Amino acid sequence: MAAITAALVQELRRITQAGMMDCKKFLEKANGDLNLAEEMMRKELSLKAAKKADRVAAEGIIAVAINEHGAVMVEVNSETDFVARGDEFKGFADEVANTSLTMMTDDIQQLNVALDAKRQALVSKLGENLQIRRVTLLKKTNGLVSPYLHGGRIGVLMQLQGGNEGLAKDLAMHVAASRPQCVSAENVSPEILAKEKEIYMAQVAQSGKPANIIEKMVEGKLKKFLEEVTLLGQPFVKNPDETVAQLLQKEKATAVTFVRYEVGEGIEKKVDNFVEEVMSQVRGS
Repeated sequence: MAAITAALVQELRRITQAGMMDCKKFLEKANGDLNLAEEMMRKELSLKAAKKADRVAAEGIIAVAINEHGAVMVEVNSETDFVARGDEFKGFADEVANTSLTMMTDDIQQLNVALDAKRQALVSKLGENLQIRRVTLLKKTNGLVSPYLHGGRIGVLMQLQGGNEGLAKDLAMHVAASRPQCVSAENVSPEILAKEKEIYMAQVAQSGKPANIIEKMVEGKLKKFLEEVTLLGQPFVKNPDETVAQLLQKEKATAVTFVRYEVGEGIEKKVDNFVEEVMSQVRGS
């Protein structure tokens, strides 16, 4: 069995808001597989899945650049927040975004070739490993594009057909705050829907209700899930009385796509256990 560390238990607790003992028990059942443990807990304890997009496990900055042809968003990573807040690092991130826009490419290999000498020089100067992690380019030939940055740690590119810059900016801010996973229900993969349905079926299977009622309950849960994870289904943050779909219909606009970055999301980061480190030294003395 894989080792069940305190850090793993704490992470599952953060995701599910369940008790420490439950988290440890399900991690043991799942042999240390965090995603499987979460899925098992949701089935057996009817826990609502928490969004995982806020798992920030690395430092760095989001930078954007825009011109008459399109807009670019990049994430550039550093090892510490101290370096990420420095002017030289911010300047390099801006240069990555501007170079990508000038070249009209979001190919990281091309950008690394163009900027590696400057990156290496900055690595030598700052003493940290710096990486261009990801880049997105949206061309205005597919509609107007509006960028939004929140503190340099969250960035959004929002693309619309129709509407105006103000609407696109409002929706970019909405995406930053509400974290939709995709534009519409049609963009949700059948695999994700099947997995959610399986979980909901497990949640209501013990209700004792007739099969047709259970099916309707599951359909209702799936409908709510789609409203929560799609841009069009979410209540608009500036006016929760209307959905984004209703807002776009009123403004005669169509959401083409969006991209949302958050610094470090999805990157595993070593968590030092200071107490255990001290105790191991005491035991060894």
